[in-house]
Amino acid sequence: NHRTAATPAMRTPTTRLVLWFRCDLRLHDNPILTHAAAQAGDKEVLPVYCFDPRSYGTTAFGSPKTGALRAKFLLESVLDLRAKLRELGSDLLVGYGRPEDIIPRIVTAAAEDGVPANTELLWQEQVTSEELTVDRALRSALPAGTVEARAMSSGLLYAKQDLPFQPDLKDMPDVFTPFRNKVEAKCSIPKPLPPPGKGSLPLPKSLSLPDDLLAGFDFLPDASTFGYDAHAFSVAADPRGVMPFHGGETVALSRLKHYLWDKDCLKSYFETRNGMLGADYSSKFAPWLAHGCLSPRLVASECARYETARVKNKSTYWLVFELIWRDFYRLYCEKHGSKVFWPGGPVGEKPEWVDHAPTLERWKEGKTGMPLVDANMRELAATGFMSNRGRQNVASYLALDLQLDWRKGADHFESLLLDYDVCSNWGNWVAAAGLTGGRVNRFNIAKQSKDYDPDGKYLRHWLPELKDVPAPQIHEPWTMSKSDQEKYNVRIGLDYPEPPRSKFRYRNDGDDRGRRQPYSRPASARGAGHSGGRGGR
Repeated sequence: NHRTAATPAMRTPTTRLVLWFRCDLRLHDNPILTHAAAQAGDKEVLPVYCFDPRSYGTTAFGSPKTGALRAKFLLESVLDLRAKLRELGSDLLVGYGRPEDIIPRIVTAAAEDGVPANTELLWQEQVTSEELTVDRALRSALPAGTVEARAMSSGLLYAKQDLPFQPDLKDMPDVFTPFRNKVEAKCSIPKPLPPPGKGSLPLPKSLSLPDDLLAGFDFLPDASTFGYDAHAFSVAADPRGVMPFHGGETVALSRLKHYLWDKDCLKSYFETRNGMLGADYSSKFAPWLAHGCLSPRLVASECARYETARVKNKSTYWLVFELIWRDFYRLYCEKHGSKVFWPGGPVGEKPEWVDHAPTLERWKEGKTGMPLVDANMRELAATGFMSNRGRQNVASYLALDLQLDWRKGADHFESLLLDYDVCSNWGNWVAAAGLTGGRVNRFNIAKQSKDYDPDGKYLRHWLPELKDVPAPQIHEPWTMSKSDQEKYNVRIGLDYPEPPRSKFRYRNDGDDRGRRQPYSRPASARGAGHSGGRGGR
């Protein structure tokens, strides 16, 4: 728990800056690092990351709060951050424990040169309930009157102070398109901040930590520390996945370079983004964005550079358009607070969700009898990834067709997704359930399957039971005759399940797409949320 920095003996620094990393595991475009590097005068800088045990327990709905695949990705991201800080002459002190238990003891830890007169604690601003509860607990646990604690905005595409809304966001639209129109018309995307320079983050000299603190510059928890099987982090990635995902800023920047510059994929992103097989039909930046290994501003900056150097078209705009969605849901969650996690969402409805555990388990296991849903759910379980198109369909099916509590779907996604991000995921799920005040949207799963996987290649990739079934039958296998089932080596109801009857309520208004009006608002057969978040709030 001791580390001696390679610096000559010196008088006690006047300022200690403790940098608590959260979902901002990168050097580039990181305001807390920029602030610390720019601090003038005698200083010492102590970067810290805490693995909070509460993030690795069980949710109120009974799921592991963080699955092993995401925990491994996060661990890799923390390791990479530590390595990159060491290249600058700094380091990362890693601890396992509640931040409010670890950080106050680090703040006051003595160094060889003594304890500085002034201490500043900086971290990335959070906006959702569990994270804000941790913030309050930490502030309460800090020694009174000795630490200046400050959360800094980080991870947004647009600067908060530039937004054309009131500080409390009361006048921010609850629907994406009006929000996008306003921010695009009145805001510009700031340039990403450069990474700090070598030597700009001097460590404390020979920091002494309490012996009972599970933390240190060489400490890193293993799989068993989190409660996983001891070999959980050494399991090879499922070969059926779209690509291997490894955490960290180094890999994130490599993926950015690969997608834009090496493979020149950006120019056709709009046309390919709804694919479901392969590495390059979409950017796959989401896991690195979610953990803060990659800044959205750097992505936008590289897209602008690409437009100058290569081509400017709808595709180059559309990738930035997708980043605006991330801002929208983060600000939407900040505006509505804990209402985003209520059964009836921000609109305060009281829908009667079906409570049927066997049906929920079929959805989770990819055994509903709806091939597009099942293939996507099996991909999620095996790899931690699901395409945007897949997320839209499985969310719509759970909330609208099965009428199951959408929060249980969100909870399941939180557990398994590599790219779990509380705001994007919960915002999208509550929208999929039709509880944001906008249109209630439902996907026609069979039609989506025919549109986006016309030959059934994706379905066969994940559903071996249907490997011999051709298109178009594979999209609706329950419609096959007994002779066709025998011909294609699958018995519906035995080898592959028959889907439950949809509980979606129709009304006859002359529109053959099928509409419902569960909350006295118009609905359509298009659109749905495309991610999941946490349950039991």
